[in-house]
Amino acid sequence: MGNICRSPTAEGVFRKRLAEKAPELEVEIDSAGTHAYHLGAPPDARAQAAARERGVDLADMRARVVGDQDFAHFDYVLAMDEANLNYLQAMCPPEYQSRVKLFLEFAPHTKERSVPDPYYGGQDGFGHVLDLVEEASDGLIAHLRRRQAAAVVVGGAGKR
Repeated sequence: MGNICRSPTAEGVFRKRLAEKAPELEVEIDSAGTHAYHLGAPPDARAQAAARERGVDLADMRARVVGDQDFAHFDYVLAMDEANLNYLQAMCPPEYQSRVKLFLEFAPHTKERSVPDPYYGGQDGFGHVLDLVEEASDGLIAHLRRRQAAAVVVGGAGKR
C-alpha cells in the first residue's frame, strides 16, 4: 500500500535474481504503492535489514504511488495482496486489465495467494516476505524466459 515494505523488497529481490539468473532478459522494474502514505520515503528499516541479510540492497529506493501511466507502460502490474489487486483493477483502464495480477501467481509451490504485510508484525514477517518474493521472482523469471522464447519463435516465423 505505502511502498515501503513488500513492494520494494520484491523489486530488490527480483532485480538481484534477474541479474544472477537471467541477465540476458531486458526488463524494466519499478515498485509503487496504491496509497500516498510514505511518498519519497526509503523502505522501512526492518525491510532493508532483512533484505540486506540476503544480499539485497534497498537503500536507494523511494516510495511512489502507482499512476495511470504505469498500466500502459508495464506489461505486468503485480499486487502483493487481494486488497491492492482490487484497488489496481478498479483504477486500471479496461484495455490493460490483463496486466494486473497477484505477484504470487508466479510462485507455483506456495499455497498463499497474498504476501502478508509485515509492517505491524515482528522481524520474522520480513523474512517470510523475502521467502515468498524469492519464489515468485524465480517463477516470474521462468515465465519471462518462456514468453521471450515464444516471441522469438513467432518473430522468427515472420509473424507479430
